[in-house]
Amino acid sequence: MKVVVKHWHAVAQWRWDTGNADSAAANANENEEDDVCGICRVPYEGCCPSCKMPGDDCPLIWGECTHVFHMHCLLKWIGTPASKQQCPMDRRAWVTAERKIGAP
Repeated sequence: MKVVVKHWHAVAQWRWDTGNADSAAANANENEEDDVCGICRVPYEGCCPSCKMPGDDCPLIWGECTHVFHMHCLLKWIGTPASKQQCPMDRRAWVTAERKIGAP
């Protein structure tokens, strides 16, 4: 029997590695509350309201307090006088954490 493929459609999916849960737990019990920006409430895989395309053009930013936001959302928040340069989730002074790629 000979099969001829005339058309095919590739499908892909990506996710930001926010470090909130290991992949097995994330697949078994997805918690939408952990997968959205705390400022705009849009999923990390989406883009902030200021952007048109998700991904490298709308990156995530981590704080030393372990909270994660779209970078543009956080910059807009920090730029307001009401923010007092504090994390919008726990009101600690905002300090950007250094992310080490491949670190355990």
